Amino acid sequence: MLPIEGTLLEKLRKIEALHAGTKFAGEREAARLAAERIRERIAELRGRETDVELLYRLPDPWKRKLFVALCRRYGLKPFREAGRRTSTIQVRAPKTFHDKTLWPEFCALAEELDAHLRELTERVIREAIDDDVSEAPDAPPKALPAASHSSSGGEDGAG
Repeated sequence: MLPIEGTLLEKLRKIEALHAGTKFAGEREAARLAAERIRERIAELRGRETDVELLYRLPDPWKRKLFVALCRRYGLKPFREAGRRTSTIQVRAPKTFHDKTLWPEFCALAEELDAHLRELTERVIREAIDDDVSEAPDAPPKALPAASHSSSGGEDGAG
């Protein structure tokens, strides 16, 4: 495991523990207890509330995988009705759980994962391709005329 991966895993476990309200030492044990506590919260809410079905549109495949895994971790069964886009995930759980735990935790985890992937991508590009990882400017530099390029590889069409 790369050091950056270990840091990410630690951060994700801390986010889960925060949402579960646990403060136990030991990463693996804290993560296990956090998931257990959240499953207990779902069971308690189901005793007071009826499950609702919510539909989530998650076009980013990494975030979709994260959301599905989070649902499964808590004993929820994410699904997609026939004919729905792959970016659509549906899940049944108490509305309070959706609003107070599942979605806020997912957002925090997704933000951390985005930061990690952005950092990793920039590092790989910097080390393997080019030091400049900035975005392209909105307009071409004023000193250069705008040039059109054909898909054949050259201006004269030779290739």
